[in-house]
Amino acid sequence: MTDCITPEYLSTGGNRHSGAADWSSTTSRLAFGADQNVGIWSPLSDSGRGISDLLSGHTAKVTAVRFLAGPKNESSELLVTGSANGEIAVWGQNNAMGRLNCLNKVAAAHEGTVNTIASFSQSDIFVTGGVDAKIKVWKFNAEKIEALAIMPLKPRLIPLTVAIGPFTSALQQDSAFVVVGGTRNDIQVYALEGLVSTPQVKLCATLTGHEAWIRSLALTPTSDGGFLLASASQDKYVRIWRFHSSHQTSTQTPAVSNGTSPSHSTLTAKIQTVSTTSRAYSITFEALLLGHEDWIYSATWSPNTENPQLLTASADGSLSIWEADTISGIWLSISRLGEISGQKGATTATGSAGGFWTGLWSPDGKSVACLGRTGSWRLWTYDGTAQFWTQRYGISGHVASVNGIAWSPCGNYLLSTSSDQTTRLHAEWKRGSKRSWHEFSRPQIHGYDLNCIATVSPHQFSSGADEKLLRVFNEPKDIANMLHRLCGVPLPPEAENMPDTAAIPVLGLSNKAMEEGEQTNGDAADPSESADQRNGIGPSLLDITEPPTEDLLARHTLWPEHEKLYGHGSEITEAATPSDGSVLATACKASSVDHAVIRLYDTKIWTELKPPLSAHALTVTRLAFSQDLSADYLLSVGRDRQWAVYKREESDAKSWNRVAINPKAHSRMILDATWLAGPEQPSFVTAGRDKTVKIWSSTPDAAADEFTMRASIARKSPVTAVSATTNGTASILAIGEDDGSISLYAIEYSSELSVKRSIEVPRQLCPSKTVNRLAWKPRRDSEEDEGVGQLAVASADGSVRILRIHVAELARE
Repeated sequence: MTDCITPEYLSTGGNRHSGAADWSSTTSRLAFGADQNVGIWSPLSDSGRGISDLLSGHTAKVTAVRFLAGPKNESSELLVTGSANGEIAVWGQNNAMGRLNCLNKVAAAHEGTVNTIASFSQSDIFVTGGVDAKIKVWKFNAEKIEALAIMPLKPRLIPLTVAIGPFTSALQQDSAFVVVGGTRNDIQVYALEGLVSTPQVKLCATLTGHEAWIRSLALTPTSDGGFLLASASQDKYVRIWRFHSSHQTSTQTPAVSNGTSPSHSTLTAKIQTVSTTSRAYSITFEALLLGHEDWIYSATWSPNTENPQLLTASADGSLSIWEADTISGIWLSISRLGEISGQKGATTATGSAGGFWTGLWSPDGKSVACLGRTGSWRLWTYDGTAQFWTQRYGISGHVASVNGIAWSPCGNYLLSTSSDQTTRLHAEWKRGSKRSWHEFSRPQIHGYDLNCIATVSPHQFSSGADEKLLRVFNEPKDIANMLHRLCGVPLPPEAENMPDTAAIPVLGLSNKAMEEGEQTNGDAADPSESADQRNGIGPSLLDITEPPTEDLLARHTLWPEHEKLYGHGSEITEAATPSDGSVLATACKASSVDHAVIRLYDTKIWTELKPPLSAHALTVTRLAFSQDLSADYLLSVGRDRQWAVYKREESDAKSWNRVAINPKAHSRMILDATWLAGPEQPSFVTAGRDKTVKIWSSTPDAAADEFTMRASIARKSPVTAVSATTNGTASILAIGEDDGSISLYAIEYSSELSVKRSIEVPRQLCPSKTVNRLAWKPRRDSEEDEGVGQLAVASADGSVRILRIHVAELARE
């Protein structure tokens, strides 16, 4: 039965750790930490789909990710991940579905965060470095992780990066050297001998020259049997060191920096050695790379070892590709991608909205990807004919708890809002027979954590945050045209009267509507500018043929602010609108009757309908309007364990009266509620911290509106979210819980509203943290597959998911 549920869309942002991502050289999959999950993405896939899987298993934020290519064949590839609570896990493909599964019980590796993982080529050996100032060598064998060696670092050094290389080219390697960088200005090089039996560790060399912490180390083999080591630092420089094999040291002159002639003895590089009893490498300083203007977080060598190229990612918002000149040997920056910080304003390593945390090469060396501070991935592909790097669309998502989701009234797109202080619009890209979901707009970039969102019309929404007011936004013309062209979303009749675009003025807090050609004094340029005018950002929203890149999303997809709604005395917690969008109901945090009121706003003239509705004594946690009923009802639930029902007066559309209340509906706070779709009698569902879901229905013959509990569903953990849809013969109720699990129930249309059938959504499709919100896509008469529903899921793990569910199968006997 669970095969009727498939993931339609997965969206989440990457963790801000330079070692928390890796691009597989064998399967072309890119894995990255996403809160306490591991995201899997195939950037070069023809399908154009974004994240294909979110692996859950860790209980803390994933901080280190590394693929291991085993010695047997491609199918033996493993993925090792480490987390902020010191645990490591090994993932592998152990079924025919191609999905990675955790092969071991998550093991405790360090006392504190795992900062870095390095793999030993062509083996199942890997190295981890933790905040406990230790390096540990591990071997994975037969679904078990075995510790081979522990290396305490002295003087005390917290490793931020580590690299490991062999002393021999044979597959059965018994010795290796380990390079460690971190919270000191020098680099330590260790020899590791006896990997097969009893490893022996010896500190052999200390490489000096950097003036700040070492953030990244990268090794690549050279054609003469040695290695090149790149070290990236917070001092804004990259240093390259050459490892000469033992048979070269007696015949070759040590390499010197930047190709300077070795005839000057004062410039001759200092030679150090790392050795075992039978093998040795001499180490010399080769080059100093200058060009970045802020901390360098990542350095990665290209897979082409014949012509080594180095990719560096910096907090200055740029990627640089470095290569040694074939004649002079001087290292030069041959390509610069991203932003030039001098044009956009200087960045800082601690507070900028820009900057890149990590950069990765594709297996073929023709593409690069980087993770930015916003949690989004950028992708560039090299055009050999034009000799130019072209930016493609990547993937994006929230980097904090997703607190609210709302479908547009017609179901054409999904809005999500989060504690990362952004609102994002997700829609389905349609081109021919291909379909894939992507982020198409970032309507709101705020200064407060956002808590709730409600769509007023297909082209207008309202959001509430940790401030005492709500903001209403209108869709601009450039976004409407883009969604129409790429996603098939109909244009509004009043399209000509819509503002062209929006921007945030300098020192402003509100998105300002802008007309074509208008400029602001900030760094948000007019999206109608050409690519050349915008210094290589790429095509504008007016002519793009694929989903917008992160550059466009962050700068040119805002929605202009239409109204501010005042009245509440505390942080906004909830907002809701009926299907016709005629009224907006809102609530805020409250500890007294005076603040625990529901305020209604007329969405035509944006004035408050007074008096506010009262019933609760504590925070109202959820507001829900009835759908497809002969009368309009508003349901409210709160932390005071009660629900209340309000009804719109037939004679006065602006007047609402409370018609029912239950002060002891649950034994603990009520967290969510929804109206059932389908039954003739008004019926709704409440869910609470007491681990129960209760179904209520009005009495047909009663003179007044009276709601009685008809059924109850017990769950294993607190129920935090509910949402209902219909397939015509039964209501389909989705239930989300505090532990992230999701279940589905079919509720039969009858006087008893009995629970007919239920299934548990497979755990791998569920979030790893609390389900904050559930929302079924509104059904339309023109829906291609009437038996299929789409369920949107918002979670505290920062993910937005859309599950495709065959609701007809669930309702069938």
